Amino acid sequence: MTFHSEENSARAKLALSMFIFGTIGIFRRGIVLPSSIIAMVRAVVGTLFLLGLILAKRQKIDREAVRKNLWLLILSGILLGFNWILLFEAYQYTSVATATLCYYMAPIFIILASPLLLKEKLTLRKGLCVVVALGGMVLVSGFAETGISGIGEMKGVLFGLAAAVFYASVVLLNKGIRDISAYDKTIMQLGIAAVVLLPYTLLTENWSTLSFDTNTVVMLLIMGIVHTGFAYAMYFGTTRVLSAQTLALFSYIDPIVAVLLSALVLKESMSVLSLVGAVAVLGSTIVSELPEKTHKA
Repeated sequence: MTFHSEENSARAKLALSMFIFGTIGIFRRGIVLPSSIIAMVRAVVGTLFLLGLILAKRQKIDREAVRKNLWLLILSGILLGFNWILLFEAYQYTSVATATLCYYMAPIFIILASPLLLKEKLTLRKGLCVVVALGGMVLVSGFAETGISGIGEMKGVLFGLAAAVFYASVVLLNKGIRDISAYDKTIMQLGIAAVVLLPYTLLTENWSTLSFDTNTVVMLLIMGIVHTGFAYAMYFGTTRVLSAQTLALFSYIDPIVAVLLSALVLKESMSVLSLVGAVAVLGSTIVSELPEKTHKA
C-alpha cells in the first residue's frame, strides 16, 4: 500500500513538473530581453536554488563522481545553455505551439543518431515513427501552405529544430555519464551553462540598453526558481520511483500544455494542416517510446 502511495505521489509530482515546463514559453513572451540573457539568468538562479536545496538536506556533491565525468559534464553543460538560447529565440519568431513542437523533434533525432553513436538497432516501428514525425514537422512549419514566404516563421522553426538537435546531443552525452546522482549531474550542467553564458552575454549584448524593471526581474526569478530549480528538483525526485517508460510518456504533458496555452492565453491560431502535423509529431514520438514486443524463439 505504501509503495503504491509513493508511486502515485511521484506521478503527481512528475505531471506537475511537466506542466510547469509547458508554461515556460508564456513567460518568455513576457520578458523583453535577449534570449542569451534569459538563458544565463535561468542557469544561475536554477543552480543556486538546487545548491541551496542539497545544503538544506545536508547533502554533499560527490566530487569523485564529478571528476570522473568532468569532460562530458562540461560539454553537455555548454550544449544545454545554447540549447536554451535557441529555444527562446524560436519563441520570439514563431508561436509557442510551433516552437515547442519543433523542440519535441529531439526524440526523433535521438532515434536517428542512436544506430551510429550507440549501436542501437533502428526497428521498423521506429523508422516509421521518424517518417511520420518528419512529415508532421513539414505541416507544422507551414511550408506546405506558404512555401518560403514566411521568413520570420521559418526562422522560428529552424531555431526550434536547432534547439532540438542540441537537446538530443545533451541526452546522448548523458548516456555516457555514469555513477553520478541526478542532482549532482544537473547542478554541474546548469553551473557550467551559467559559467559559459556569462562571458558570452557580456561579449555579445549591449547591457547599457537593457531594461530590468520590476516585472522583468520577477519573471526572470520565476523562470529560474520555478521553471528550473523547483521543476527539476521535483522531476529528479520521481526518477528513483517511476520507470523510464513512465517518465518518457509523461514528458508529453509539456508540449500538450504549451499548445493549449498558446491557443487559450496567447490566442495563437493553428491551421488545420498544422494541427494534423502536431498530432503526427506528438503521436509518432509517443509511439516510438512504447516498448517493443519481444518474441521468444
